[in-house]
Amino acid sequence: MYEQNNPQNTNNILPSSTLAIISLVAGILGFTVFPFIASIVAILTGYAARKETRSVPPTTSGDGMATAGIVMGWIQIGLTVISICCVIAYFVVMLGWLGASGELGSISG
Repeated sequence: MYEQNNPQNTNNILPSSTLAIISLVAGILGFTVFPFIASIVAILTGYAARKETRSVPPTTSGDGMATAGIVMGWIQIGLTVISICCVIAYFVVMLGWLGASGELGSISG
């Protein structure tokens, strides 16, 4: 008459991947506290988490978190490279300007 709760009729909710969570947190930390190191961690754990979540059959969920961590990691790596290039260009321009004005010779000698 009345339907009983059938234990086989539960939804297959997969647990979130620990690597995906680490990737997401490291990606956020890459923008705030540890710019370069956390970005590398976000990229490495993100790719490992995507491999874990895309396995057949999937054992964990969290592909979106892993992808977000990977994207944030690569963006931060790109910003770091651009920043280093800007600093180098600044010093090259300053040294060129000082050399052209003749002040570089009077400073060093």
